[in-house]
Amino acid sequence: MSKKSSKIKGFRDRKKYFCEYLTHSDDLGRVVVPKEIRRTMRIREGEPMEIFTGREGEIVLKKYSPIGEMSEFARTFAELLAQNLGALVCISDHDQIIAASGPEQREYLGRSISREMEELIQERAQKCTGKDGESFKIVDGNDRRFRATVIQPIISAGDAIGAVMILDSREQAVAGEAQQKLAAVTASFLGRQMES
Repeated sequence: MSKKSSKIKGFRDRKKYFCEYLTHSDDLGRVVVPKEIRRTMRIREGEPMEIFTGREGEIVLKKYSPIGEMSEFARTFAELLAQNLGALVCISDHDQIIAASGPEQREYLGRSISREMEELIQERAQKCTGKDGESFKIVDGNDRRFRATVIQPIISAGDAIGAVMILDSREQAVAGEAQQKLAAVTASFLGRQMES
């Protein structure tokens, strides 16, 4: 291995790492993360990463979730909205549900969001369903569709960093103006908190 080469390990002994790659760093210290890993880990161009070093000389890259730092705020908002609306309320970052409260919350908390949800967050516009029967998948591995849905992206410093979701499966459920306003206020508050 040359001076510029370094080894990126994956799940050693099937417990800690899942693959092993050989990569090089350039004169500026940049390390290339192989395309297969970026695709598997859903790492997008320009996405912030945290860098940690280990005792055995390893370098660990971790996806950075700015809204993850506010999980307590997010959890509190999700609980308050769920109690008052009687619906499932989820708050996500780009990758997973970081707070959930209401019916079936355990099936959603910590789960990876679907590609459809990622695209909705990137669109940066509120999405409401229920009247026209349109629905979409919220998390990977769960095809559950809801009767009424309000999705409000969380915008902070001009970037879409997550979403507030109000999901209702009750027969009489409607994604009304009240739900839309509550989702918008929650998303605005979380976005502003991230900026300060």
